[in-house]
Amino acid sequence: MRGLAVVVGGLLLVGGAVLVVVADQERVAALDEIRAQVVKTEKLFDDTRAENLRLAEQLTALRSQIAEQDAVLSDSTGFLQ
Repeated sequence: MRGLAVVVGGLLLVGGAVLVVVADQERVAALDEIRAQVVKTEKLFDDTRAENLRLAEQLTALRSQIAEQDAVLSDSTGFLQ
């Protein structure tokens, strides 16, 4: 009986160790996936930031044009011409 208990205990110990190793591998795989997603999100953020800066420059130019046109339209005396 004692021999059977030792064998069963050994099997439980080995099974527990296997579960710990598998859980650690899954944790490492999940961390790798999260790191890859972070890199992907950072690249998307940088691309979006660059696009926003480009659009802001265009908007500034358009606002300047509108201001000039508004000044010409509001000049009823013809003084600015």
